[in-house]
Amino acid sequence: MKIAVCVKEVPDTTAEKRIDPSTNRLVRDEGDRMLNEFDKYAVEEAVRLKEAGTADEVILVSLGPEKAVESLRQGLAMGADRLVLVSDASAAGSDYVGTARALAKAIEETGAELVLLGSESTDARSGVLTATLGEVSGRTWVTSANSLAVNGGSITVERQSDDGIDTVEAPLPAVVSVTKAINEPRYPSLKGIMGAKKKPQDVKSLGDIGLGAGDVGEAGAKTKVVGIETPPARTAGQVVKDEGNGAQVIFDYLVEKKLI
Repeated sequence: MKIAVCVKEVPDTTAEKRIDPSTNRLVRDEGDRMLNEFDKYAVEEAVRLKEAGTADEVILVSLGPEKAVESLRQGLAMGADRLVLVSDASAAGSDYVGTARALAKAIEETGAELVLLGSESTDARSGVLTATLGEVSGRTWVTSANSLAVNGGSITVERQSDDGIDTVEAPLPAVVSVTKAINEPRYPSLKGIMGAKKKPQDVKSLGDIGLGAGDVGEAGAKTKVVGIETPPARTAGQVVKDEGNGAQVIFDYLVEKKLI
């Protein structure tokens, strides 16, 4: 069995972010970039499944600029076998539908039965790509997996829900997002880092995977950011010295702010 892991290059989480006012999009070509932190858990789980003999190959799949190879190589250093990066100028401005279309096509070419993702990306934090990818690719999809087991042609997932832990069984092929509770990602060894540079790293255009410019990017987007506003600055808090009337002061404040 082959496992595909969807990974993403994101801006350094500690660096200041900037939005381009002309496009309303995050500026991605400034500062340091890195492998999305949440994706490391998906890579680790895939590598563990391979080490256990459940999978034969772990393939990283991504959509982004060609230079993203440098950041995504960390996943290869962790133990993934190869990388497939879809990089095309026409993909700029892709929303989740366009991203899912590109990833689905690239994954289809790998022949992977199981697709793993991190729970979200640090630059967007929407957590909707798993469902979108599942729908676009016609695969079963499960989110928020705390544990994952492969049983022949199906998977068993324990996932976090509002009511506790749910156990879900689903047939392969499937798309699954994992949480931080599933494992502890390994630190790549020096041998792994050096070996990652020699592993296959294929960069494909949209045409290579059978997509046109209208399928992704702004042309294929189903959503659009129409405006961005800076949140209002926080005002100083009010300190109440309780002289026996503290409860009344708080009540009056809440009434004044129309909170009760």
